[in-house]
Amino acid sequence: MHRTLADDLSRLPELLQSARDFAAREVSGLDERPVVRLDGAPDRAVLPAEGAGAEGALARFAEHWAPGFSGSAGPRYLGFVTGGATPASVAGDWLTSAYDQNVSGAGGSWAAALERETVAWLRELFGLGEAHSGAFVTGATVSTTVGLAVAREWLGERLGVDVSRAGAAALGPVEVLSGSPHSSVAKALSVLGIGRDRLRQVPVLPGDREAVDVAALEAALAALDGRPAVVVANAGTVNSVDFDDLRAIAALKERYDFWLHVDAAFGGFAALSPAYAHLVDGLDAADSVCVDLHKWLNVPYDAAVQFTRRRDLQVRVFHNASPYLGLPTGEPDFVHLTPENSRRLRALPAWFSLVAYGRDGHREIVERNVGLAVRLGEGVAALDGLRLLAPVRLNVVCFTLADDPTPARVGALAEAVAASGEAFLTPTVFGGVPALRAAFSNWRTSRADGERVLEALTAALSG
Repeated sequence: MHRTLADDLSRLPELLQSARDFAAREVSGLDERPVVRLDGAPDRAVLPAEGAGAEGALARFAEHWAPGFSGSAGPRYLGFVTGGATPASVAGDWLTSAYDQNVSGAGGSWAAALERETVAWLRELFGLGEAHSGAFVTGATVSTTVGLAVAREWLGERLGVDVSRAGAAALGPVEVLSGSPHSSVAKALSVLGIGRDRLRQVPVLPGDREAVDVAALEAALAALDGRPAVVVANAGTVNSVDFDDLRAIAALKERYDFWLHVDAAFGGFAALSPAYAHLVDGLDAADSVCVDLHKWLNVPYDAAVQFTRRRDLQVRVFHNASPYLGLPTGEPDFVHLTPENSRRLRALPAWFSLVAYGRDGHREIVERNVGLAVRLGEGVAALDGLRLLAPVRLNVVCFTLADDPTPARVGALAEAVAASGEAFLTPTVFGGVPALRAAFSNWRTSRADGERVLEALTAALSG
């Protein structure tokens, strides 16, 4: 064994303690850390010929790189939909690396059984029935890709084509219908060989809505003359957290032949709150569901889960035909369910957080975040120079400049807020209007943090 590696092994407990102490200092200062770093990173170094050992690597990281890492896991990073990592999930994530399990199969370890238990808990949390099976993947994009891959196989089943063998071209043109599709849907269609251009946007409800007009969706389905299609519904759009009427869309399946995929990446967490659970009524009728866990479940990157009613078709798409991996059985190994062969135990941080805080603890995070979004929305509406573009339906505040909201002026406002180090907001476009959006999904965020965000906006406006 190399002498430096051997030395690290002999001092492993001490080295882990050093890493623990460093991490604890970094996390304890997260609330006051600059939310983003806008300055340039250090120049790229030359690969060392002689290693410095784990202690030397930690020292170099602390000096050269750690100062430039953003506070995106902190309470005032309101860009995109970015959660943090609860204390229990961090502990679970560290143990994930320590055990270093490959959860491609169940042989020789209980790790796969733990993932199945966690998936079952999440299925219950989101109000899905036992007909839905699931697996952990890296994020919402892969979850959507898996769901639409199963949908592609379903289309082949309806048309008498084995897509997993013949390829997507055997299907001919595919119709994918959605009101306000997330960009990951088009990306998934590209990856799957269906094509970005096959995504057809259906009119949405009038006014400040992003939810699909169900009557327009029905008309689009009727125009297909019985040809099977895919419908991608939204349980929480990115800009305004609008929800499609999932129950009404599902009812259309009585007259039209389509696969229903629901993007519930973060909006699915509305199910945790009695006040908002009605927004995801009908989610159980979906053929596939995408939920992102490193958003509102607040577990470390990367973690998401995908659910489907047709595990048989999922196995047909993703099975790995190799003698040393074994054939799919009644309870197929995860290697036969996702794009990955090698899979880390992403379920463990989620398992830790669910055990530590339960349904009630995670409901409190959701409801507190929603309350803070509502409060910021009220503050924005009261500020001279800003106006809301949509009501605060859940955890996102979408707003713009009251006068002349050009991309340059809105972008300058976002940059001024970011430069203060107090908050980070994502520029977007809503209804053709350049805008900003503040998304609350972090377990740390408090009322005081919300007030600091509003103060940063006020200062940026007057600056």
